Amino acid sequence: MVKFFAGPVTGASVGLSYMESVGLTIAGMMTTVVIFSVVGRAFSKWWAKRQRDKKKSVFNKKNRRIVKIWNNFGVVGVAFLTPILLTPIVGTVVAALFGATRKQIFIHMLWSAVAWSFLLNLLVFEFGDLLEKYI
Repeated sequence: MVKFFAGPVTGASVGLSYMESVGLTIAGMMTTVVIFSVVGRAFSKWWAKRQRDKKKSVFNKKNRRIVKIWNNFGVVGVAFLTPILLTPIVGTVVAALFGATRKQIFIHMLWSAVAWSFLLNLLVFEFGDLLEKYI
């Protein structure tokens, strides 16, 4: 649920079929999306307060990059990059914080989870043997 890359690797390592691993990877991300889309704004307020209490800078390189992605591509861009650059938690909270509706978050995170799950599982299942030789 937390790291999207762990799904395909874990699925292959425990002997799941390709489609079982794809399904469970999608289910893991969407479980996180459902949970954090409900509590996303409250979580982001808690996190901002926590950061202020620690006297951490609000604007850092990562935050600027996320704002730039949102300004250029909106919820579609955040959803597309969530599995590979952001985590499902961060992607969902960012989308909720910038004002995307739950419906938009669900739809865009679902197609993103499906597309990336098929691709990453394919890479792990087809080319995972090559990595074993070098590790």
